Amino acid sequence: MKKLVRVSMSYMIFGLLAGVFYREFTKWNDFSGTTQLSVLHTHVLILGMFFFLIVLVLEKNFQLTKEKNYKKFYIIYNIGLGVTLLMMIVRGILQVLGHPESAAISGMAGLGHIIITVGLAYFFQVLFKAVKE
Repeated sequence: MKKLVRVSMSYMIFGLLAGVFYREFTKWNDFSGTTQLSVLHTHVLILGMFFFLIVLVLEKNFQLTKEKNYKKFYIIYNIGLGVTLLMMIVRGILQVLGHPESAAISGMAGLGHIIITVGLAYFFQVLFKAVKE
């Protein structure tokens, strides 16, 4: 359970830093338009910190970590979220700097979303088995 607290706290720190980065980077570049960086902060806090706090509560009640596919969920979800957040950072920085949209970045962001979806599928599989027992 400490691992879940640590990962949640890590996402909280990253989310708060993402908010500061957005504010300072756009101010430093005198940017006032729309950018992916503006929603990075909330994505990290909800999909990272709050999601793993919810997993922590479910672990306390249903012992999710004892289920066969728990580790697959944990690894795949974090990889997918990492890819997605990284692409949000890259796209946001390029938007602030005035670079055109990139199909490669969109494709990688889509891949990140697909990986998150696979992780969530494992999560619900684990949750259903844990609740059933």
